[in-house]
Amino acid sequence: MAVTIQQVYERLNAWAPFETQMDFDNAGLLVGRQNQPVSRILTALDITKEVILEAAGRGCQLIVSHHPVIFHPVKSMTDGDPVGEKLLLLAEHRIGAICAHTNLDAAQGGVNECLARTLGLSAVEQLHQDGVDSQGRPYGIGRVGLAHESGLTAKEYAAYVKERLGAASVRFADGGKPVHKVAVGGGSCGSMLLDALEKGCDTFITADVKYDQYLEARALRLTLMDAGHFPTEQVVVPPLAQFLAQAFPELEVSVSAVHGEVYEGV
Repeated sequence: MAVTIQQVYERLNAWAPFETQMDFDNAGLLVGRQNQPVSRILTALDITKEVILEAAGRGCQLIVSHHPVIFHPVKSMTDGDPVGEKLLLLAEHRIGAICAHTNLDAAQGGVNECLARTLGLSAVEQLHQDGVDSQGRPYGIGRVGLAHESGLTAKEYAAYVKERLGAASVRFADGGKPVHKVAVGGGSCGSMLLDALEKGCDTFITADVKYDQYLEARALRLTLMDAGHFPTEQVVVPPLAQFLAQAFPELEVSVSAVHGEVYEGV
């Protein structure tokens, strides 16, 4: 019996329950028919026009992404609008879209644990617990762990982070302490500085950091690093593909080859 989009959704929901997504979010099955059969899945951080065409070329019936393809309310669907054009392409190629966003950020084994593993952190624990899911598992945004090598300077550790994540650049405000205990928050987590301090961290790695957050971090003597949104979250995409491939061995699951960083650095 063929695997359906709904069955893929349910398996993802068992790992990262969609009920745990933040209030502002729009995660879930956003495009497609629940009972549509699936034989090929493409995974990506974002559902871009290029990713959709790649999925169509590969004969995929479903894209599973981290960022929602629909985030704000849609009042029209035309090719004169970037979101409308993507939705039209998905419909024309009969490709569904499941987006696991803040629920996958917070889940055990999700974005932030993948980020912590990629950076070689040990003794990993939650940065902030948001709640407990229906299966009794604690969930929350961010992780904390011990650096792979204690005592590096902020500049030395920033170079390590850049290399490990393949980031275009890493901007940082030096808190003046050797790196020992590190907090990570994939994506935009610059508002969690106090959470990192409460956990005894000297360094916090996230993305989309604002000027005032750098100022606050320096005043708090916390080294704050911005490694970019894509690099700090794309670490979950290969494990996401692996999870789906193990859950549905009869399916062909692949990682997008065309999706990457949206800006360049010098």
